[in-house]
Amino acid sequence: MNFYEHTIIARQDTSPSQLKQLQEKYSKIVEKNEGDIVKLENWGLLNLSYLIKKNKKGNYLHFKIKASGKTISELEKNEKIDKNLLRYLTVKVKKFDLETDYFKKNSDDKEVDKKIKK
Repeated sequence: MNFYEHTIIARQDTSPSQLKQLQEKYSKIVEKNEGDIVKLENWGLLNLSYLIKKNKKGNYLHFKIKASGKTISELEKNEKIDKNLLRYLTVKVKKFDLETDYFKKNSDDKEVDKKIKK
């Protein structure tokens, strides 16, 4: 079994219920192909670096997956035909970083932001 970090960017006009359906859909595909989702993070609506299919923003979903290469290829095959997705990216990693939440604002960040604004 290999470790993968998989990120999906959904369209900016995707509703929260549609995002939940996307999470469930791709989670089921991974589990059906003998994979295991270690962690699922919803990073929310973020700005894109450049326009993708006339969208300035996208809803990011990030999966940490323990699976075989066959599972990932099946996952990506289904994502290619999904009209709600703008992009997807899979990166093979040696181990997971489960402690760090990169897109979560904590109190230290707010204090730094206040000091910068003063």
